[in-house]
Amino acid sequence: MPPQSSPATSGIAAGSLERMRNGNRRALIAVLSGEGPTSRAQLARSTGLSRTTVSNLVRDLIESGQVVETTDRGTPYKGGSGRPPVLVTLATPSGAVAGIDVGHRHVRVAVADRTGHVVAEETSSFDVDGHGERTLAQAATMVGELLRRSGLEQLHGVGMCVPAPIDRRSARISSGILPGWRDLVPTEVLARELGVPVTADNDANLGALAELHHGAARGVADLVYLKIASGLGAGIILGGRLHRGASGIAGEIGHVQIREDGQVCRCGNRGCLETEVALPQMLAVLQPAYDEPLDAARVLELDTEGDAGVRRVLSDAGSTMGRALADLCNSLNPELVVIGGPLGAAPSLLHGVRAAVDRYAQPNTAAAVRVVPGELGDHAEVRGAVALAIARVASGD
Repeated sequence: MPPQSSPATSGIAAGSLERMRNGNRRALIAVLSGEGPTSRAQLARSTGLSRTTVSNLVRDLIESGQVVETTDRGTPYKGGSGRPPVLVTLATPSGAVAGIDVGHRHVRVAVADRTGHVVAEETSSFDVDGHGERTLAQAATMVGELLRRSGLEQLHGVGMCVPAPIDRRSARISSGILPGWRDLVPTEVLARELGVPVTADNDANLGALAELHHGAARGVADLVYLKIASGLGAGIILGGRLHRGASGIAGEIGHVQIREDGQVCRCGNRGCLETEVALPQMLAVLQPAYDEPLDAARVLELDTEGDAGVRRVLSDAGSTMGRALADLCNSLNPELVVIGGPLGAAPSLLHGVRAAVDRYAQPNTAAAVRVVPGELGDHAEVRGAVALAIARVASGD
């Protein structure tokens, strides 16, 4: 006789299958929320799921009213001939979602309809690091004001971007990076303020999602998004899906140790990558050689104009980042590296990254990967937060 499973074992297996199915459903909804009307074949390519799995999930989502087939038809894959595919898209109930981008010195809020179309956006300067509760209160006030201004009636959900790792188990933020957020669970605080579900993720992850669905990485299933700002962080997309890791801190490339006797990092270790080449460090190296105050925008201008000092510093910084990215590329074999943040479009920095990847990655890995600037600039994270809100609301979690 074949071995029989106990009721407890069967229950565990059924629970695991249901979690997997829910995860696959969320992956489809995330693609649809970012890309709009999409064929079943493209959904399979974007998520890495089989066509049979996608067809079954789409059928369930249509039956539940979350997805509809469109009257428009797409074009054959890769320009081939034949009958154009039927497209599916998220149903568009009334109401709104909001995206909140919390930076170290700003709060940016966007209000969008349920298709992801942003109808109002506002940015406010704010001392975020030391004032967690005040920051969240400010964000809630901005959401309310934008809702009234936009004329959208009901808020269904909020996605929030924060500039620090979030522990997936506790939903708390690393207090070493944001000292004023100690013991806060920001999603719970903001949910109480606004009365709707709130989902949060770090800035690099949401920048990666935004570039995947709206920017430089459209149509790419495997990529690394590197955000260069006050720190360094990487968002990793594998098989069209965001990879967060066991506790939610995958991609913390800024805390790769490159000097055992280096500066003490805000994470508590010494010699981390971001202590050498994050934006504040690059500005500090450059400023003594210039009579004018330097910021990221001016450095980008000088690099574009061919300034020798700026080109050298950015190229060296890109090489240092690229050395760490090369190791990551050897492990993940991505198709694309997208550089984001205020200096993401700097030619010299991009050249330094590219040269280091070519030098230190395995030849086949280096040949397979492209290094490109992000397309969404300062709006990447808030667009990613909007997509996060839509996926959460549409999934019904």
